[in-house]
Amino acid sequence: MEHPGEPARPAMSRRQQVGAASARSLLMTLLGEYVLPHGGAAWTSTLLRAFEGLGVEEKSARQALARTAADGWIASERAGRRVRWVLTAPGRRLLTEGAERIYSFGAPSPPWDGRWLVVMATVPETQRKLRHQLRTKLTWAGFGSPAPGMWISPHPARAPEAEEIMRELGLDASAFSFCGAFGDIGSQRGMVDQAWDLAETAAQYEAFLDEFAGLRPRPGAEVVLAQVRLVHEWRRFPFLDPRLPAELLPARWIGDRAAKVFAKLHGDWQAQAQASWGALADDAAA
Repeated sequence: MEHPGEPARPAMSRRQQVGAASARSLLMTLLGEYVLPHGGAAWTSTLLRAFEGLGVEEKSARQALARTAADGWIASERAGRRVRWVLTAPGRRLLTEGAERIYSFGAPSPPWDGRWLVVMATVPETQRKLRHQLRTKLTWAGFGSPAPGMWISPHPARAPEAEEIMRELGLDASAFSFCGAFGDIGSQRGMVDQAWDLAETAAQYEAFLDEFAGLRPRPGAEVVLAQVRLVHEWRRFPFLDPRLPAELLPARWIGDRAAKVFAKLHGDWQAQAQASWGALADDAAA
């Protein structure tokens, strides 16, 4: 994405280089951050230039486009010899819902009433795909698993979401749930430690802050790519951090600071990044 006369972009860190291997994941970030707000379409050349700046080889980028289209999130349109990629209705819906989750993640939570939502859902080990789907969907919803077949959340309001997951996976007939306060056996802290690896989550937050807290990208291609990397890294945290009430977290939880840094940087870079993407798209269309 560099142009003659522009300073070379900063070298990608090891974490960024490893992340760049997932071209499809980066593509979804690009689509949500720029393509969705700019009419839902982008030329192949525009996306390839962005991928190049992110350290993704053209072959991997084209494979990501083809596979994302095969999944039904985007569709190709020809204009002579050129190809434009357009978000499908399901793709728009997916990205819109994902954006709401990502940008609202880290917002202050209401006071906790001390109640837990417990979901019991057992899937045989032979049904590995179903087990993976269950874990992925419940983790995204903020549930943790302190014991096999048991999923917990300190947010009883997520019961409808859990019910929908069970229905989608065909487990609604065998699963069950209940809400209530923690009992007299064991400790809440011990249960939390079994359900979530907060130490690892804190380490991930620390790495995020090391990567971005002092970053000051210049206008143009640099801020476009910085915004993609920022959102791409942040979108992992809804899978890692269940956003537990303060009563269940270590003192001075680093996730709160990381959320403030993300919100500030994203807000500070937003106008310049969107304008620069628009200019890039206009150049490709010319």
